[in-house]
Amino acid sequence: MSTQEEFLKISTALEKSVLGQSHVVEALLIALLTNGHVLLEGLPGTAKTRSIKTLAAALSVDLGRIQFTPDLLPSDVTGTEIYQELNGKPHLSFQQGPVFNNLILADEINRAPAKVQSALLEAMEERQITYGGKTYPLPDLFMVLATQNPIEQEGTYPLPEAQVDRFLMKIFAHYPKEEGELAIMRMLRNEEVVKGVSQVSQYAEKIDPEIIFKAREEIRSIHVSENIDNYIVALVMATRDPERFSADLKNWIAVGASPRATNGLDKCARAHAWLMTKNFVDPDDVRAIAPQVLRHRISLSYDAIADGITADDAVAEILRTVALA
Repeated sequence: MSTQEEFLKISTALEKSVLGQSHVVEALLIALLTNGHVLLEGLPGTAKTRSIKTLAAALSVDLGRIQFTPDLLPSDVTGTEIYQELNGKPHLSFQQGPVFNNLILADEINRAPAKVQSALLEAMEERQITYGGKTYPLPDLFMVLATQNPIEQEGTYPLPEAQVDRFLMKIFAHYPKEEGELAIMRMLRNEEVVKGVSQVSQYAEKIDPEIIFKAREEIRSIHVSENIDNYIVALVMATRDPERFSADLKNWIAVGASPRATNGLDKCARAHAWLMTKNFVDPDDVRAIAPQVLRHRISLSYDAIADGITADDAVAEILRTVALA
């Protein structure tokens, strides 16, 4: 069985448990392939928590859940030093926090103040935690799935730009359609409950996490032409210098995307091509992942917000106006 066939077992496990959210499943797969993190914004009950739980069960890896609240402290995320007596002598030892797991569910991340949110910055970017002058590495397989609710803004703290930029993709989870709602109801009815815990793991065939690292090696060999490189850079430049491309973009975009967007488009396009069983990237791969990579890295002008323009509208205009060289 090929690496790709083995890896797609993860997709099968997720799709059996997370119904009506195929785009969320694809985003999680791409994040695994590219060693990135996902910001998932969705209404209550849209399988945000279930997604990451099923993924952890399928891979048999450790899942750390952090429930972000206004009274949370940075040490509740990263860990802290505790006093112990060792051979009759006082000793401070570092007790690891929930961030020292393979998969991290940062639930309602915008309910904690910036000081706590920023505790994840080093972990997400450098895959390590520094405490008390010492550096502690995180696992090789490490991914953060952060969730936030789009409708309850009272008592929330907007994510700092530096924090948002470290998420490879931002995904929206919407309520399912009628057929999906019916399938969810029947699935939940038929689930077995053991000791009060819903068995999401029953959908997950056990998959060796090493397959992820093998897949990443294959993705590095995906061919990207010079034209595609230029196209990716042009898309990002359109967010920074919008007047060159469209009068609407000039009025809509206040601040463009960072270099992380360029790198993200490149990595995600290669991962998307690999998932589509191709050994090269074409423009459709770039366009397929552009909204997820760019939407949270664009700051809209006040006029655009007043007119009801969204970041997705801006990305759609960019894709419409920027031509492939």
